[in-house]
Amino acid sequence: MATEFDWARRAGSIKGVANALSYMHRDCSPPWIHSDITGNNVLLDGDYEAHVSNFGTARLLKPDSSNWTLVVGTLGYIAPELAYSAVTEKCDVYSFGIIALEVIMGRHPGDLVSSSCQSSTSSVQFNSGTLLQDVLDRRLPLPPDKDAENVASIAKLALACVEADPHCRPAMRKVCQGLSIQVPLVKPFSDVGLRELNGVPTFEVPEHLRE
Repeated sequence: MATEFDWARRAGSIKGVANALSYMHRDCSPPWIHSDITGNNVLLDGDYEAHVSNFGTARLLKPDSSNWTLVVGTLGYIAPELAYSAVTEKCDVYSFGIIALEVIMGRHPGDLVSSSCQSSTSSVQFNSGTLLQDVLDRRLPLPPDKDAENVASIAKLALACVEADPHCRPAMRKVCQGLSIQVPLVKPFSDVGLRELNGVPTFEVPEHLRE
């Protein structure tokens, strides 16, 4: 199953989840927040296309609602700000970032992302010399050519999505735009480091991808 779910299919599934969330956040009237984006709530069909499921915790985007501060979701995917603030669409963005990293890593990115870093500028923790290839799913060979560009782009956007400060996260509409752009690598894929994808000292969302 892991080998059949190759890099191209993984990139496609991530784009599918991004498109679904963008539709919920921007194209529905009124907009919806899913509130529980996890691997268990993303289903793949026979063509490996992703479908977001389980809307039991979804809610309308009504910031003035009296029950808007109720914490829902799955541990490991919940945005850190839910410990002290209301639910917003940026909570779905954080969960999407976790899912995207999980798909390319082949495991939950708990060793990279610390939801306890609420006072930090970033939720991402890694050694300065960590390479992107070091955290990818080892059950697949390293992605070639355009797949490599897609994986690097996904990793960069995913790291932006899991920023501790929700205001630093891109909107899902901007994530979709970023995933649709093929950005050539300026160095061999084997030399791409996580730190350069995440920015030094913090990832700065490109101007054209900001809210």
